[in-house]
Amino acid sequence: MRDIDTVLLNFSPGSLNLLNAILAIVMFSIALDLRPADFRALIRAPRPLVTGLVSQFVVLPVATFLFILAVQPRPSIALGLILVAACPGGNISNFITHRARGNTALSVSMTAIATCAAILMTPFNIGLWGSLYPPTRQILRETAIDPVMVAVTVFLMLVLPLCLGILVNARKPGLAGRIRRPLQALSMLIFIAFIVLALAANWSFFLSYAGAVAMLVIAHNALALGGGFMAATLAGVSAYDRRAITIETGIQNSGLGLILIFAFFNGLGGMAVVAAFWGIWHAVSGLALASVMARRDVAP
Repeated sequence: MRDIDTVLLNFSPGSLNLLNAILAIVMFSIALDLRPADFRALIRAPRPLVTGLVSQFVVLPVATFLFILAVQPRPSIALGLILVAACPGGNISNFITHRARGNTALSVSMTAIATCAAILMTPFNIGLWGSLYPPTRQILRETAIDPVMVAVTVFLMLVLPLCLGILVNARKPGLAGRIRRPLQALSMLIFIAFIVLALAANWSFFLSYAGAVAMLVIAHNALALGGGFMAATLAGVSAYDRRAITIETGIQNSGLGLILIFAFFNGLGGMAVVAAFWGIWHAVSGLALASVMARRDVAP
């Protein structure tokens, strides 16, 4: 079996462009739920929002780095974990927070603001934590990742459609109301189908190496959820807000992670399998956690 650190996945430039477009549509559909008033309310009471962003961009990357030091995974797997931790919250976190009876407005706002902050924070965290671990530092040197190009990719795929969705909701609320649910459902179905097809094209590789990352991803995801819960608890936010922060920290935008891996790391095997498995597992763990949380109502 070939070394996972040297295997490159089969993924054409056309497929990458299609994935970019799908992710942009997903973000646009999510933004149709946002209004400027949502942000003004959080500015008046910013503690939950600030806690969520600190959990997302500080607590999770630090915890990931300590986790990597403890378990010493293969370099490409380690960098995959770092990259996933550097991404903003995933686009299903809002749905899962709603299922958990948590603060959905806070979840949507955290996703939006973290997505904008990712222009700077995602390349910063990849570069910082990847360079502090010698095996991943070597991969970064060989790929010469360009932080500016990462920021441009994040802007085009996430921030621009997010702003357009907010604008449509503010200027054309009737139109936003009609297309919101169908577009969200359609875009998520297309996104899932695309990931399935991409895995099918590399199925033998995925089967060969998924076992090498499965337990690491499961443990990493549990660490992310636990880190979000602890950060929210220490900040003293309400249980209603704590549910949103916990889920937002544990649901990462693995779609963006895959785009960055194929665009800047040539589809490096260990990284791609980590991001792909994260994309599957965080939905399973998030929905399971939401079902447990939903059994007990908390006051808004």
